[in-house]
Amino acid sequence: MNLYIDTLLFTSNIVAPIFFTVFLGYLLMRLRVIDQGFVTVASRLVFTITLPALVFMSISRMDFQATFNPQLLGYFVIVTLIAFALLWAVSRRFIQRPEDLGVFIQGAFRGNYGIVGLPVSFNMFGDSGLAQASLLLACVIPLYNVLSVLALTLPMQRQSGAGISLSQPLIEIARNPLIIAVLLALPFSYFGWGLPLVGNKIGTYFANLTLPLALLAIGGSLNLKSLRDTSGESGWATIIKLLIMPLILTLGAWIYGFQGQDIGILFVLFGCPTAAASFIMAKGMGGNAQLAANIVLTTTLGSVLSLSLGIYLLRIWNII
Repeated sequence: MNLYIDTLLFTSNIVAPIFFTVFLGYLLMRLRVIDQGFVTVASRLVFTITLPALVFMSISRMDFQATFNPQLLGYFVIVTLIAFALLWAVSRRFIQRPEDLGVFIQGAFRGNYGIVGLPVSFNMFGDSGLAQASLLLACVIPLYNVLSVLALTLPMQRQSGAGISLSQPLIEIARNPLIIAVLLALPFSYFGWGLPLVGNKIGTYFANLTLPLALLAIGGSLNLKSLRDTSGESGWATIIKLLIMPLILTLGAWIYGFQGQDIGILFVLFGCPTAAASFIMAKGMGGNAQLAANIVLTTTLGSVLSLSLGIYLLRIWNII
């Protein structure tokens, strides 16, 4: 029981500041300290500049060659693609509005691994866990962003009656700032390059702006009526993200043969709350931004218990 309490407290310490900042954004909007213009500008700034800076700085600093694990990366890619396809096939039968469908799919699979997963992995396994999680992040970011672009663009094409064309999604993928940041950062990681001191400081400044701005924008977009109206969709997205996906995919990893640190990192990856970037991308690409914000909020709150319980069970069963 002490192990569970310790894990719960640690997870709470990571998630509580996220929730507090979202609540602060909600409060500031109600007090008219910020307005919808701030939310729009902040979302655009995060999507185009600060979040790519955070991604670039995180990936460029890791030791690619020391932590490369093709089996781990391969398993993540394959099961994520399968889960994404199943999510799409099932959810399109129940969600009619295209601006909701893409947001629901994105919210159900896209975890906040960079903000929540890395510190949890470090707490569980130390420097080796952080290094392996950082390399996994280099695979997570482009895959999640490519799938998110597809989820947010293809349903809108179908609604317009123009038929399905891959040219527009491919254009969106090619110019996605987060994917560009990954591609630019990988050579730095692989060859061990480093930024000049002034470039490192500037990149860090912009990276540090990301989470506060994104979470304040999410909080500013929330309203209680929206939360009630989308409670069914956000509730199901939360159940899928925090319970169904980590349970099935972690079990699959164990059956495949992963043990110890590998399976612990995979559980954290699949069990993380929905990324704040999903709201930024939904808002920037015409999706239902309020539904996206609600999913971020509900999964963030629920992950305090789900992550803690999952880590506790993996430990008492001597899997990690």
